[in-house]
Amino acid sequence: MPDIWPTGPLEVQLTAGDASLAIDLRGGALRRLTVGGWEVFDGYPAGGTLPGRRGGVLLPWPNRLRGGRWTWEGEELQLQVASPASPNATHGLVSWQPWSVLAATGDTATVGTTLLPRPGYPFRLVAAVDTALTEDGLTVALRVRNDGDRRAPLGAGFHPYLSVGATEDGGICDAEVQLPARTELLLDGGLPSGGRRPFDGAVGRIGDRAFDTALTDLVRDDEGWARVRLAGAAGALELAVDEAWPWLQVYTGDTLPEGQRRRSLAVEPMSCPANALADGVDLVVLGQGETWTGTWTLSWTAEG
Repeated sequence: MPDIWPTGPLEVQLTAGDASLAIDLRGGALRRLTVGGWEVFDGYPAGGTLPGRRGGVLLPWPNRLRGGRWTWEGEELQLQVASPASPNATHGLVSWQPWSVLAATGDTATVGTTLLPRPGYPFRLVAAVDTALTEDGLTVALRVRNDGDRRAPLGAGFHPYLSVGATEDGGICDAEVQLPARTELLLDGGLPSGGRRPFDGAVGRIGDRAFDTALTDLVRDDEGWARVRLAGAAGALELAVDEAWPWLQVYTGDTLPEGQRRRSLAVEPMSCPANALADGVDLVVLGQGETWTGTWTLSWTAEG
């Protein structure tokens, strides 16, 4: 038998002017975005793991599912949980599986994967992420199709950590942020606790404020986009989400390991909140052959 082993590219690189994006083909994660010397994404090294699920695609649910347990059409389902210390199913099923390059040019790429039925999620989905990079912006679209023979419930999200110049733990305190939301979902241990309260998105300087916050009732412009603005020493960022994303999770990284803590701000577009597979809140349900699409953009202006 010939001595043949599977090989292939580890990632896709896009460039436009002095902007560069690396897409990890393990999980489809947006691993690194740089603009000149500015590390716009607080990412991770090539071939490394995804600490804090940095840049990850979250499918078929974002955030946490309590105990990994849920019920669909009378069937009780159990997903694998993160650990005995954190007994919840977290951030979906595609972060560690291989993705393929479906199309690519110098500044665009489409990568895709098939999520096969498995214990706890007996549905077949196909997913594709379309990315387009320009000198001053990034557009990302997730497309998901039900490729199985029964209705498929799902949620989706992305997990970019946005950096505006801080490199040390605690440095995000000097950044300023505006969050386009009017309502906060009350959480306990990252899971819904049964209530909501008004939220004032005119935060300004982050300072010592800690976020691990689920936000909804988003303020949108006339074209339906909600816009997060973050500014710091390196420059200003605007992350905008279309109407497919009614939720944002904002996280200052207070619980990350030393050396990664409070140096960037995770702003996560989500189609639903935590525990949605169990609670049904804003859950997407696709019939056979149906497709869901959600798009978000990121633009930047470098300081000076």
